[in-house]
Amino acid sequence: MNSNAILEVQQLSKSYPNGAGTLTVVKDINFSLAAGSTCAILGPSGSGKTTLLGLCAGLDQPSVGAVRLNGIHLGALNEDGRARIRNQLVGFVFQNFQLIPTLTALENVMVPLELRGGNHVRDAAVSLLQRVGLGERLAHYPVQLSGGEQQRVALARAFINRPKILFADEPTGNLDAETGQLVIESIFALNADAGTTLVLVTHDTELAKRAQRIIRLKGGLMVNGG
Repeated sequence: MNSNAILEVQQLSKSYPNGAGTLTVVKDINFSLAAGSTCAILGPSGSGKTTLLGLCAGLDQPSVGAVRLNGIHLGALNEDGRARIRNQLVGFVFQNFQLIPTLTALENVMVPLELRGGNHVRDAAVSLLQRVGLGERLAHYPVQLSGGEQQRVALARAFINRPKILFADEPTGNLDAETGQLVIESIFALNADAGTTLVLVTHDTELAKRAQRIIRLKGGLMVNGG
Protein backbone atom coordinates (compact mmCIF):
# COMPACT_ATOMS: atom_id res chain seq x y z
CA MET A 1 0.00 0.00 0.00
CA ASN A 2 1.23 3.49 -0.90
CA SER A 3 1.09 5.61 2.28
CA ASN A 4 0.82 8.83 0.23
CA ALA A 5 -2.12 7.56 -1.83
CA ILE A 6 -5.56 9.02 -1.11
CA LEU A 7 -7.16 6.61 -3.61
CA GLU A 8 -6.03 3.11 -4.56
CA VAL A 9 -7.89 1.01 -7.13
CA GLN A 10 -6.86 -2.63 -7.54
CA GLN A 11 -8.11 -5.06 -10.22
CA LEU A 12 -11.48 -3.33 -10.25
CA SER A 13 -14.30 -4.75 -12.36
CA LYS A 14 -18.06 -4.19 -12.38
CA SER A 15 -20.53 -6.44 -14.18
CA TYR A 16 -24.29 -6.49 -14.42
CA PRO A 17 -26.58 -9.34 -15.51
CA ASN A 18 -28.44 -8.72 -18.75
CA GLY A 19 -30.51 -10.70 -21.22
CA ALA A 20 -27.41 -12.09 -22.94
CA GLY A 21 -25.69 -13.09 -19.71
CA THR A 22 -23.34 -10.53 -18.17
CA LEU A 23 -22.38 -7.00 -19.15
CA THR A 24 -18.99 -5.87 -17.86
CA VAL A 25 -18.93 -2.08 -17.60
CA VAL A 26 -15.41 -1.62 -16.21
CA LYS A 27 -12.74 -4.30 -16.33
CA ASP A 28 -9.50 -4.81 -14.40
CA ILE A 29 -8.78 -1.16 -13.55
CA ASN A 30 -5.63 -0.40 -11.54
CA PHE A 31 -4.30 2.99 -10.45
CA SER A 32 -3.48 5.09 -7.40
CA LEU A 33 -3.65 8.84 -6.79
CA ALA A 34 -1.44 10.83 -4.47
CA ALA A 35 -3.06 13.17 -1.99
CA GLY A 36 -3.52 16.64 -3.47
CA SER A 37 -3.18 15.52 -7.09
CA THR A 38 -5.60 16.15 -9.96
CA CYS A 39 -6.82 13.43 -12.30
CA ALA A 40 -9.21 13.32 -15.25
CA ILE A 41 -11.09 10.17 -16.20
CA LEU A 42 -11.54 10.64 -19.94
CA GLY A 43 -13.57 8.67 -22.42
CA PRO A 44 -16.58 8.68 -24.73
CA SER A 45 -20.13 8.12 -23.57
CA GLY A 46 -20.62 4.54 -22.42
CA SER A 47 -16.94 3.91 -21.69
CA GLY A 48 -17.54 3.31 -17.97
CA LYS A 49 -16.42 6.69 -16.56
CA THR A 50 -19.37 7.33 -14.24
CA THR A 51 -19.41 3.69 -13.11
CA LEU A 52 -15.72 3.93 -12.20
CA LEU A 53 -16.31 7.18 -10.30
CA GLY A 54 -19.17 5.60 -8.35
CA LEU A 55 -16.96 2.65 -7.40
CA CYS A 56 -14.11 4.91 -6.31
CA ALA A 57 -16.45 6.98 -4.14
CA GLY A 58 -18.11 3.97 -2.54
CA LEU A 59 -21.48 4.73 -4.11
CA ASP A 60 -21.44 1.26 -5.65
CA GLN A 61 -19.55 -1.96 -4.94
CA PRO A 62 -17.29 -3.73 -7.44
CA SER A 63 -17.89 -7.23 -8.71
CA VAL A 64 -14.16 -7.89 -8.39
CA GLY A 65 -11.30 -5.89 -6.89
CA ALA A 66 -10.80 -3.34 -4.15
CA VAL A 67 -10.95 0.40 -3.54
CA ARG A 68 -9.06 2.05 -0.69
CA LEU A 69 -9.96 5.62 0.16
CA ASN A 70 -7.50 7.31 2.51
CA GLY A 71 -6.24 3.81 3.36
CA ILE A 72 -9.72 2.49 4.22
CA HIS A 73 -10.88 -0.62 2.35
CA LEU A 74 -14.40 0.34 1.24
CA GLY A 75 -15.37 -3.26 0.51
CA ALA A 76 -14.93 -4.13 4.18
CA LEU A 77 -17.63 -1.64 5.20
CA ASN A 78 -21.40 -1.92 5.10
CA GLU A 79 -23.54 0.73 3.42
CA ASP A 80 -23.72 2.89 6.54
CA GLY A 81 -19.97 2.67 6.97
CA ARG A 82 -19.33 3.75 3.39
CA ALA A 83 -21.77 6.65 3.81
CA ARG A 84 -19.89 7.75 6.92
CA ILE A 85 -16.57 7.69 5.06
CA ARG A 86 -18.08 9.74 2.19
CA ASN A 87 -19.39 12.28 4.68
CA GLN A 88 -15.95 12.60 6.27
CA LEU A 89 -13.72 12.53 3.20
CA VAL A 90 -15.60 13.14 -0.05
CA GLY A 91 -17.15 16.04 -1.94
CA PHE A 92 -19.30 15.62 -5.05
CA VAL A 93 -20.21 17.81 -8.02
CA PHE A 94 -22.69 16.31 -10.48
CA GLN A 95 -23.83 17.29 -13.97
CA ASN A 96 -27.38 18.08 -12.80
CA PHE A 97 -26.46 20.24 -9.75
CA GLN A 98 -28.72 18.36 -7.24
CA LEU A 99 -29.61 21.45 -5.21
CA ILE A 100 -32.57 21.38 -2.81
CA PRO A 101 -35.20 23.58 -4.51
CA THR A 102 -36.84 24.78 -1.28
CA LEU A 103 -33.56 26.11 0.16
CA THR A 104 -31.71 29.30 -0.76
CA ALA A 105 -28.20 29.21 -2.20
CA LEU A 106 -26.79 29.92 1.25
CA GLU A 107 -28.90 27.23 2.91
CA ASN A 108 -27.93 24.66 0.26
CA VAL A 109 -24.25 25.26 0.96
CA MET A 110 -24.76 25.13 4.73
CA VAL A 111 -26.57 21.77 4.78
CA PRO A 112 -23.58 19.34 4.75
CA LEU A 113 -21.75 21.15 7.54
CA GLU A 114 -24.93 21.53 9.60
CA LEU A 115 -25.49 17.78 9.34
CA ARG A 116 -22.02 17.26 10.81
CA GLY A 117 -22.64 19.75 13.60
CA GLY A 118 -19.89 22.08 12.41
CA ASN A 119 -19.14 25.51 13.84
CA HIS A 120 -19.40 28.90 12.10
CA VAL A 121 -21.46 27.25 9.38
CA ARG A 122 -23.01 30.42 7.98
CA ASP A 123 -19.69 32.28 7.82
CA ALA A 124 -18.02 29.39 6.00
CA ALA A 125 -20.88 29.15 3.49
CA VAL A 126 -20.92 32.89 2.82
CA SER A 127 -17.15 32.87 2.28
CA LEU A 128 -17.34 30.02 -0.24
CA LEU A 129 -20.21 31.61 -2.16
CA GLN A 130 -18.23 34.84 -2.34
CA ARG A 131 -15.24 32.87 -3.65
CA VAL A 132 -17.31 31.52 -6.55
CA GLY A 133 -18.75 34.97 -7.35
CA LEU A 134 -22.18 34.54 -5.78
CA GLY A 135 -21.94 36.90 -2.82
CA GLU A 136 -24.99 38.78 -4.11
CA ARG A 137 -27.06 35.61 -4.60
CA LEU A 138 -27.17 34.23 -1.05
CA ALA A 139 -30.95 34.52 -0.65
CA HIS A 140 -31.82 33.29 -4.14
CA TYR A 141 -33.50 29.92 -4.64
CA PRO A 142 -32.23 27.50 -7.34
CA VAL A 143 -35.09 28.40 -9.70
CA GLN A 144 -33.91 32.03 -9.55
CA LEU A 145 -30.36 31.10 -10.59
CA SER A 146 -28.88 30.31 -13.99
CA GLY A 147 -27.40 26.87 -14.65
CA GLY A 148 -23.88 28.17 -14.15
CA GLU A 149 -24.84 29.83 -10.87
CA GLN A 150 -26.50 26.65 -9.64
CA GLN A 151 -23.36 24.66 -10.43
CA ARG A 152 -21.22 27.17 -8.55
CA VAL A 153 -23.55 26.80 -5.55
CA ALA A 154 -23.09 23.03 -5.84
CA LEU A 155 -19.32 23.55 -5.96
CA ALA A 156 -19.35 25.71 -2.82
CA ARG A 157 -21.47 23.02 -1.12
CA ALA A 158 -18.94 20.34 -2.13
CA PHE A 159 -16.10 22.22 -0.41
CA ILE A 160 -17.92 23.22 2.80
CA ASN A 161 -16.82 20.02 4.59
CA ARG A 162 -13.21 20.49 3.45
CA PRO A 163 -13.12 17.08 1.72
CA LYS A 164 -9.89 15.21 1.12
CA ILE A 165 -11.11 14.21 -2.36
CA LEU A 166 -13.59 15.79 -4.78
CA PHE A 167 -15.36 13.73 -7.44
CA ALA A 168 -16.76 15.85 -10.28
CA ASP A 169 -18.90 13.99 -12.84
CA GLU A 170 -19.20 15.97 -16.11
CA PRO A 171 -19.58 19.21 -14.10
CA THR A 172 -20.01 21.33 -17.25
CA GLY A 173 -22.23 18.86 -19.12
CA ASN A 174 -25.37 21.00 -18.82
CA LEU A 175 -23.64 24.34 -19.38
CA ASP A 176 -22.64 26.39 -22.42
CA ALA A 177 -18.93 26.72 -23.16
CA GLU A 178 -18.41 30.16 -21.58
CA THR A 179 -20.33 29.32 -18.40
CA GLY A 180 -18.63 25.95 -18.19
CA GLN A 181 -15.24 27.61 -18.31
CA LEU A 182 -16.14 29.78 -15.30
CA VAL A 183 -17.16 26.69 -13.36
CA ILE A 184 -13.94 24.86 -14.27
CA GLU A 185 -11.81 27.82 -13.18
CA SER A 186 -13.67 27.84 -9.86
CA ILE A 187 -13.15 24.09 -9.38
CA PHE A 188 -9.41 24.25 -9.97
CA ALA A 189 -8.96 27.41 -7.88
CA LEU A 190 -10.87 26.07 -4.87
CA ASN A 191 -9.16 22.71 -5.23
CA ALA A 192 -5.69 24.25 -5.26
CA ASP A 193 -6.44 26.44 -2.22
CA ALA A 194 -7.82 23.52 -0.19
CA GLY A 195 -5.19 20.98 -1.29
CA THR A 196 -7.98 18.58 -2.22
CA THR A 197 -7.48 15.64 -4.55
CA LEU A 198 -9.61 16.14 -7.68
CA VAL A 199 -11.07 13.34 -9.80
CA LEU A 200 -12.82 14.82 -12.82
CA VAL A 201 -14.93 12.71 -15.18
CA THR A 202 -15.17 14.21 -18.66
CA HIS A 203 -15.39 13.43 -22.37
CA ASP A 204 -13.64 16.77 -23.14
CA THR A 205 -10.00 16.21 -24.08
CA GLU A 206 -9.03 19.87 -23.58
CA LEU A 207 -10.53 19.91 -20.09
CA ALA A 208 -8.80 16.64 -19.22
CA LYS A 209 -5.44 18.21 -20.10
CA ARG A 210 -5.90 20.61 -17.17
CA ALA A 211 -5.37 17.67 -14.80
CA GLN A 212 -1.95 16.33 -13.81
CA ARG A 213 -2.95 12.84 -14.87
CA ILE A 214 -5.38 11.44 -17.44
CA ILE A 215 -6.92 7.98 -17.13
CA ARG A 216 -8.44 7.02 -20.47
CA LEU A 217 -11.28 4.52 -20.66
CA LYS A 218 -12.50 2.73 -23.76
CA GLY A 219 -15.14 0.02 -23.56
CA GLY A 220 -14.58 -0.30 -19.82
CA LEU A 221 -10.85 -0.84 -20.20
CA MET A 222 -8.07 1.50 -19.13
CA VAL A 223 -5.93 2.53 -22.12
CA ASN A 224 -2.77 4.66 -22.00
CA GLY A 225 -3.18 5.15 -18.26
CA GLY A 226 -0.56 7.89 -18.01
